[in-house]
This record gives sequence, structure tokens and C-alpha cells, in this order.
Amino acid sequence: MSLNNRYDFVLVFDVKDGNPNGDPDAGNLPRLDAESGHGLVTDVSLKRKVRNFVGLVKEQESREPAAGEKRFEIYVREKAILNNQNQRAYSALKLDAPEEAAESANPEEAETKKKPGKEKRKGSAEDVDKARRWMCQNFFDVRSFGAVMSTGVNCGQVRGPVQLTFARSVDPVVALEHSITRMAVATEAEAEKQQGDNRTMGRKHTIPYGVYVAHGFISSFLAKHTGFGEEDLELLWQSLEGMFEHDRSAARGEMSTRGLYVFKHDSELGNAHAHALFERIQIARKEGVDVPRSFGDYVVMVDDASLPNGVQLIRRVG
Repeated sequence: MSLNNRYDFVLVFDVKDGNPNGDPDAGNLPRLDAESGHGLVTDVSLKRKVRNFVGLVKEQESREPAAGEKRFEIYVREKAILNNQNQRAYSALKLDAPEEAAESANPEEAETKKKPGKEKRKGSAEDVDKARRWMCQNFFDVRSFGAVMSTGVNCGQVRGPVQLTFARSVDPVVALEHSITRMAVATEAEAEKQQGDNRTMGRKHTIPYGVYVAHGFISSFLAKHTGFGEEDLELLWQSLEGMFEHDRSAARGEMSTRGLYVFKHDSELGNAHAHALFERIQIARKEGVDVPRSFGDYVVMVDDASLPNGVQLIRRVG
């Protein structure tokens, strides 16, 4: 069932004694706004957690597809070769694969068969459109977030109906660095070098506590182009509610979804500006709290009185 409403939503989550999103350009320190000191979590990181949750929930269905479709597969997976994923669309639809696919599969054979002066064929516009639709039908993250699938094996580009902003902490956060040791070593040579002292040194980065807020948008117009429907929408809400519960690691500490506030518009164009709706969700430290260390140190103020005509507030969490 296709979407007939626009949605805007506010996601609130917190982290305690962990690194919610390390910055590889800064030695994996927690991402920070250098000017204000507020913590940041990228939209890519949040989408990764959604993908992991959907992959976990729909794993069994992926193993036992119905009618040849695997509607909830994940396109961007760890160590996935995207051109191979794209090639599946051409194979399933029995379309002539682009020459780039043959070359990437067997470079030596492709070089032998290649005729002088022959240009690479990227697939006809009709084939690309068919492949794009197949990818949308079979991959949850493609029809949700979109994807660029024109690298080599051309399945076109998809602009996803679901978009997320960076998450930003309510207050500035302090990035701490901890020294850690390892009692074991990896090789005999390393053991001899340490001469009996096997405490290998390392570093771990955390923030003591932080509450983060991200904003999201869902376009029904783009949803119709990708096939994103009501079932996908419900799965997205479930993912945002429970994604941290199944993404635990020592590095990330304790992370939890603390609020998911959904503004549903009666119309597809929308009945109010998103920024005006987002401003109705305010989070502030309680009076007398100088150094917050738990969600109880904050108060969430939700202004749900006199909502604009045609807008409904749905509290999924919080």
C-alpha cells in the first residue's frame, strides 16, 4: 500500500560512557562541532543501524523468499561488492548485462574479447529503468534511502523518500580518552619483545553522557517512485525504536532511543513547515543540574496544543 501522507519526525537518543560515532579523521574521537563543542552523529551512522536492524529482523525471509522476491534485502552491507549486487538485477530480468560487468567479473577474458575501437556499453535506458525498479522492489534500503547504482553495472540512481539529518547533542559534550591494556599478545615475536610484560597499550574514546536529537523527513511523492509503502514505514519506525538494542558494543557504551515523535500530515504536500513542527519538541536540562549524567537530568517539553490543521502528532516513544 503506497503512502498518501507526508511525515516529519524527531528522533531522540542518548549515550552513556561510549562513543556514538567515531571520526576516522580524528583518531576515532567522538564527532564534535569544533566551534560549539556539541556532539554529532552522522546520518550515515543512523542509517547503518536501521539497515542492521532490518537485516536482523528479515533475515529468515531473505533465506526463504516468496515468489522470487526478497523485498527486505539490504543493498549496502559490510564488504558487499555493489556491482555484483547491481548485476543481480540484470540476471534476474534476463537483460543483457553491461560490458563493464563482464570486465569486472573476468578482466583477462574481457580484454581478450574486446575489439579495437569498440565503446563500452552501459545498458539501454529501458534496461536501466527496469533494473532500477527491480532494485527498489528487492532492497529495503534502496527504496527507503535511495542509492547511486551507476558504478559499472548501471542500475541508475534512486532518490530515497526517507531522509535524516545529522544528530546533534542538546548540550556540549566532553570527549574523554582512556588508556587500556591487553594482557595477551598476538605473536611470539611480540612476546619476546615485551620480555614477559604482555600489557599492550591502547586508547579508548568515550563521552560521559549526551542526549542527541536528529530530524527526519518522508516524502510520499518519492515513496511512489521507489515503492516505499505502509509496511516499509512501519518497519522503519520499529527500526528507529529498537536499533540500539541490537547494536551493542563495548565501544558504544549504553545507547537508547528515548523519543520518537512523528508528525503526520493529512496531505502529501504537507500542512505545515517541518521546522515549525520540530520546534514543538524541546529538551533542556532540569534546573539545578550542572553536569547531566542520565536522561532523568533532562526534561522533554512537547507542545501538542493547537497543532496546525491537518497535522497529527504520534508519540511512538516518549
